[in-house]
This record gives sequence, C-alpha cells and structure tokens, in this order.
Amino acid sequence: MKKLIQNARIHDAVHAEPWVGDLLVENGKIAAIGANLASDGDVEIIDASGMSLYPGLVEAHGHIGLDGWAVGYEGQDYNEYNDPITPQLRAIDAINPFDESLKDAVRGGVTTLCTGPGSSNVLGGTFAAFKSVGTCIDDMCLIPQAAMKCAFGENPKRCYREKGISSRMNTAAKLREMLFKAREYMEKLDAAGNDAAKKPAFDIRLEALLPVLRGQMPLKAHAHQANDILTALRIAREFGVRLTLEHVTEGALIVDELVKADVPLAIGPTFGQPSKIELQNKSWQTPVILNAAGCRVSIITDSPVTQQSHLRFCAAMAIASGMPGFDALRAITINPARHIGVQDRVGSLQAGKDADFVLTDGSIFEMQTRILSTWIDGKRVY
Repeated sequence: MKKLIQNARIHDAVHAEPWVGDLLVENGKIAAIGANLASDGDVEIIDASGMSLYPGLVEAHGHIGLDGWAVGYEGQDYNEYNDPITPQLRAIDAINPFDESLKDAVRGGVTTLCTGPGSSNVLGGTFAAFKSVGTCIDDMCLIPQAAMKCAFGENPKRCYREKGISSRMNTAAKLREMLFKAREYMEKLDAAGNDAAKKPAFDIRLEALLPVLRGQMPLKAHAHQANDILTALRIAREFGVRLTLEHVTEGALIVDELVKADVPLAIGPTFGQPSKIELQNKSWQTPVILNAAGCRVSIITDSPVTQQSHLRFCAAMAIASGMPGFDALRAITINPARHIGVQDRVGSLQAGKDADFVLTDGSIFEMQTRILSTWIDGKRVY
C-alpha cells in the first residue's frame, strides 16, 4: 500500500530552508515529494501536521554491531590482534544484526551505517554500508565492502609494539609494502589474462587490496594528528588510490592542505575529553572550520565511542560552535552518504531514493525533541 505523509515541515537536506509539504511512499521508495500531492487509489494517509520530516541519518564511520552493547572484551569483534596486516577481513562476517546498539541507532533516527574493523591494525579489512534494521546482514547491506580500513598514529604502535611496530615510520612502511606487493600482484594477473599457468599464486591479502588499486573502493584512513593525515594523503597520491579521512582531529591545523586534497572527511568522535596525546587538539571547532573552508565534512560518533543515537546531538554541538544548521544537517545525512558511496540511495529526501526518513516533534538538534517514528524502505521500524 502507498503511504502519503501530509503537511510535514520538510527538511530535505537539499533546500536550505524547510518547507511544508507531502511525501509519497511506494514500493519502499520516495515516489514523489512536493506540495498538495494527490492521494488517489489505495493510499494510507498519515497527517504530519506540526511534525518535522528529516532524511534518515547516516553514520559514516563506527564499529556498531562489531563492538556490541554490553559485551565486554570477549564479545568484541572489531580488532584482530594476531596480525597487524589483515586486509582480507570483512565486517559482514562478524556484524551482529541483533545487537541492541542497532535498535539504539533506530531510536535515534539513524537508518544507514558504515561499520568495520577498528584502528589497531595497519590494514584492518573492509567496512560494510548497511541499513540499521534486519535479521540477515546480507539483506541489510547497501555495499558489503564499501572501503578498506587502514590506520596511522598511536593505535598500531601501541597494539603491535611486541609484534614489530613501534613508530609511525614503520606503520607507513608496512602499508606501502602491502600496496607495492598488491600492485605487482595485480600487474601479473593482468599480464596473464586467461592463461592460468602464468597467474601468480593466490594470495588472499593481496586479492583483498585489488579493489583499492583498481579504484573500486577507497582506503578509509584512521588519522588524528596532522602528520598522520598528511602521511595518508602522501601514500594515496603515491599509489593513485582513492582516500577518505576518518577522525581528522587536527584537521584545523592544516586547512589549506585538506582543501587542496579535496577528500571526504569524517570528523569525530568529539564528545568527551582527550584520552590520548593525538587527541589533545580535539574541538567542536574542527568541523566548523573545515566546513567553512569548503571541505566535504561528515560528523561521526565512531560508535560505540559515542552512543549511536547521539549522532544528532553531535551535529547540534557543531551548530553551537558556529556551523550553520543546514550544513550540520547535511553533515549527518547526504555528506556521509557520499562519504560511503550510497548517495544515490539515501541521505536526502528526493524522488527515487529509498524511503528512509524520520518524523519528529521539533528540531532534530534539540535535546527535548522526540523522534516520533523512524522509517526504512517505507516501513515504520520505530
């Protein structure tokens, strides 16, 4: 049955000013959006007078479903501590769709997530982009392998000090080594063509890196300090690969470099005090400054570092620090959708996109505002 949401105050993440109108849902998609839409045929009418309508929120970077709700160390699946180089790992092989944290995401209006390995490993494996409701991760996925995680800075040094990494230089060297080997492996495969006898011996780690070298997925680079951000950019240029930057804590110190690089930035988590040296310049001014400079900014929770349902409040803190409200909305909707490569499906209220949206009783950035209902693929899920 079609559903027609009528008379809502629409914040579509396309137009800077909200407007009163209707949204028609059919077969899980937004069939139309506009003023005074027709309601002929078999249509369920939902009167949203006095309510605000937003796109489903999008989280560009976290570990939800891998580092679960009240599971402790034994239950976490987001870091592999036996080997610092594990590009062959895939988040979809560990995500738990029944984790309570996914229900928390839905309660907070978050309908699309990108989750994957943590930042202990130089190369950690692939992130998955998926909807926040379902029982089988294969059915929930928008992109099963959306990006290849790599990490710089303190975490690889701390976690693998006894296994061969104690400096930023070695972290970078190990990443370069794998990319060099994967490029050589790719060249041999390409040269062999269909001749199996000429193909190199199968290597699962190098196979996993082929989509990165072929430009089919980006490196998703954990980098807090300015020098780590610059190293990530340097290596991406060396190998001609796509890159997204994650955390970007000291990005405000190198604004000109990030403007010139023009890569997507996922900024956060920013709630809480700095817990280690590379977070000493953590500030809500960072997304404000980088957004004002024209960078492609997403705001993230890095859940469970910050609870997933608090994504909207992270954006509210950016507003309180000077970010325009419309830009803050885009930083938790269409910008992260672009960051993870799902902008054709989600991130804004437009005809043809998935019917993922949120109805509230006020501004989504206000603490007292209630999420009245969350919808995914045209179905009310909260």
